[in-house]
Amino acid sequence: MTGIGILGSGFIAECYADALQDVRSADLVANYSRTPESAARFAERWRIPNSHETLEGLAADPAVDVVVVALPNEVHVEAVRAAARFGKAVICTKPLARTAAEAAEIVAVVQESGIWHGYAESSVFSPNIVKAHEMVAAGGIGEVLTMRAREGHSGPHAAHFWDAETAGGGALLDMGCHTVESARHFFGKDNRVVDVMAWGATLVHGDKTTGEDTATAWLRFAGGQLATIESSWIEKGGMALRHEFVGSGGRIITDTSQTPVWGFIEKPIGYLVEKADADTGWVYPVPEETRAYGFSQQFRHFITHFEAGTAPSETFYDGLIVNTIIDACYRSMRTGQWEPVVYP
Repeated sequence: MTGIGILGSGFIAECYADALQDVRSADLVANYSRTPESAARFAERWRIPNSHETLEGLAADPAVDVVVVALPNEVHVEAVRAAARFGKAVICTKPLARTAAEAAEIVAVVQESGIWHGYAESSVFSPNIVKAHEMVAAGGIGEVLTMRAREGHSGPHAAHFWDAETAGGGALLDMGCHTVESARHFFGKDNRVVDVMAWGATLVHGDKTTGEDTATAWLRFAGGQLATIESSWIEKGGMALRHEFVGSGGRIITDTSQTPVWGFIEKPIGYLVEKADADTGWVYPVPEETRAYGFSQQFRHFITHFEAGTAPSETFYDGLIVNTIIDACYRSMRTGQWEPVVYP
């Protein structure tokens, strides 16, 4: 069994703990949270035997083989450094960091220590995207020419996301990191984004954040392809997760937020789906949400590669490139011009 230690106790940590139940050789043995009460509740809920008071305590735990970082953006560097000090493999949630400079610092840490690392970008593991990618790889729509992807909801779960200065950005960093990596996944990781144009504004949540609550970006690839990505914290009615791929011989559309279950209810029945804005009236719950969003598949992939001693398909190098592209998007928001992507 591979011993897993989770840092964090919020929504994404819950998703990861649930996903790990689907990994036969993974054993959730330790956890840590910045709030001891939250750590205790999390440990009780998931029957975790060792709840630690510090990052270092979890990383030093001999039962832990892989440290999973499910903490806010501003703690990622510290968490990866702690894992590296004790020679532990590390998986970090998205985005890898607040900026490309911070992401480069994280990459330097894992390079110097030689530890195994995985970048937890769930979108490319979701069943809908996996199937679309298989269709594209088989030549079903010819050469992929454009991609349009959008993720929207009414705002983040946790308060720390609303603090743009601490988090590193607004909706574009929070959700655009998903769709930027989707574009790289379909157009080819060797096919670099050469320049970007982006727009962002705070349209609704000016009382909550100084960051953008809605953004659009255009990514031009060296091969001539174009990706349009849209990120929104101002959309009511639950999660929106849509990709459209246009090729020389067809097109493919995915919608991860679609569900085979919907209904009109007068009485609240509890949790329905991530980012649901209403618990009565017409509701659209997503069955097996952890699996529909690709979290289970992602962790099966990571643990399989960790145990084999091989690199996963998503590593910290991918996270660094995503941060670099998003940094260029933020520069474009300020200048109103196409901005080159300057890779480290």
